[in-house]
Amino acid sequence: MTEKIAPLPQRQRAVQAALGKIPFDRLLINANVIDMVTGEIREADVGITGNMIASVHPRGKFSQAENVDDLTGRYLSPGLIDTHVHIESSHLSPEKYAEIVVAQGTTTVFWDPHELANVLGVAGVQYAVQASRNLPLRVICAAPSSVPSTPGLEMSGADFNGQEMQTMLSWPEIAGVAEVMDMHGVINGSERMLEILEAGLNSGKLIEGHARGLKDEQLQAYLAAGVTSDHELTSAEDALEKLRAGLTLQIRGSHPYLLPDIAAALQALPHLSSQITLCTDDVPPDHLLEKGGLIALVKLLISYGLRVEDVLRMATFNAAIRLQRSDLGLIAAGRTADIIAFDSLENLHPGAVYVAGNCVAKESKLLFTPAAASGVTPPRNTMRLSPLNADDFCMKIAGLKNGKARLRNIKGARFTQWSEVTVDVRDGVVQLPEGFSLIWVQHRHGRHDATPKMALLEGWGELRGAIATSYSHDSHNLVVLGRSPADMVVAANQLISSGGGMALSQNATLLAKVDMPIAGMLSELPAEQLAEQFKNLRELSALIADWEPPYRVFKAIEGTCLACNAGPHLTDLGLTDGGLREIVEPVLEIWPKEI
Repeated sequence: MTEKIAPLPQRQRAVQAALGKIPFDRLLINANVIDMVTGEIREADVGITGNMIASVHPRGKFSQAENVDDLTGRYLSPGLIDTHVHIESSHLSPEKYAEIVVAQGTTTVFWDPHELANVLGVAGVQYAVQASRNLPLRVICAAPSSVPSTPGLEMSGADFNGQEMQTMLSWPEIAGVAEVMDMHGVINGSERMLEILEAGLNSGKLIEGHARGLKDEQLQAYLAAGVTSDHELTSAEDALEKLRAGLTLQIRGSHPYLLPDIAAALQALPHLSSQITLCTDDVPPDHLLEKGGLIALVKLLISYGLRVEDVLRMATFNAAIRLQRSDLGLIAAGRTADIIAFDSLENLHPGAVYVAGNCVAKESKLLFTPAAASGVTPPRNTMRLSPLNADDFCMKIAGLKNGKARLRNIKGARFTQWSEVTVDVRDGVVQLPEGFSLIWVQHRHGRHDATPKMALLEGWGELRGAIATSYSHDSHNLVVLGRSPADMVVAANQLISSGGGMALSQNATLLAKVDMPIAGMLSELPAEQLAEQFKNLRELSALIADWEPPYRVFKAIEGTCLACNAGPHLTDLGLTDGGLREIVEPVLEIWPKEI
């Protein structure tokens, strides 16, 4: 009886295959390899053993392989790596998200699940980790530091301190501290942020930044605290200052109006640093399907004059360096065989995508449907609110039934400013002035009495209906914008009954909705159906609001309560000043005063 020989360990098999002593498991022939180290494009074949590249060698040198893929005329790139993403913004579950982006060539993402964490706490991060297992997409998770993003100015579904951070960083799936949004706390040494940063530094893992608006000595102090990257770029000048300071840039696709200037600034540098990476940050479902995720950003930067090879390097090798993953980012022996076969350098169409040595997608379609992780129950029933009445959306001034009041109000979108307005009060209700609308926020997590908060909005025009969302960065409370209480109550109650999502109403009638019952932010629909619903809702929103890019856009609805940013913002705790870190009394003066 002949003794059965045990298989060689994978690396030893790769060594033997590279020497031509045993066949490769898969051989990619007749393609052009884009070399991310030298910037060259050269003819080469790629031999794969198991999930690993065993050899990159001259064309025709080897022919023995279990599978031979002839990729004549195609260009091979490592799989794209997204260095900062909130999958929740796609409103897709992880397996449905993977089905879309892997077919586009993204094989690895660094996911900050702080949207889920702000609703569910540590359990939300556990869900993100567990739901991402056994996917064709390599999901590396970060431990959210911004729960909430601005303590004291808002209340989300949980509070993370040093202990929670230590717990999450102990998990092998967690590769670092997610974006540190409490910039004020870092610079001023708040106890909470000191604990979180200490946990990150002691872990030896990454610490991701959110340095929005920081410059000069404040930026230097932020870096000195241990933060090493930033995606909150506000201009080309801002990007260069952060790069010169030593931060890894994560150029993001969610703010495309900045890209032409940033691309021009990078082209003017003596050389392109390895500390320039790419990320998507937030991509809605319709854009993800129609335009693409990271691949859309790659194409945009190329269209603005950057070389194909340089942009792809940012999205692959540079990203792997950033994530401290020496197994990714190159088509080279010893690296994981995550490879895209582009049809051409002009179109960058992914004719085939390989993940861990297996062909998983062809012609922008995944070859199988990823299954949801077994034993993982998506979190539902997170809208802890009772149905509302129209009177809940009437703005009232304590102590004034009829008269006038001078109020602080929010002016502008995204870059907000303080303003003041005098309003009439009749029968106890503020009469909205011409050109103003109302923003309304109610806590939805069951952690306080949830008294609705309201403020006047200037610079959004007069809304002709209402827009409601339970997906509102970063505390994800229930937010409604409108003028008419009859419209606002319809949109709000729709989300309370459906478990969350987005809704439009007009003339006291529901106009459109997208249900997101998982944590009030993820849909159960197939990607195509969700994208269609979301696109329809976005388009119909133009019946309610007059959008004025780049700031007053539909996307701004989801970020209008970001209290961590400078300027006034309304949260579930009241009208806040992001610069002063204070909750501000909106009523400046009333007359006549009534007892």
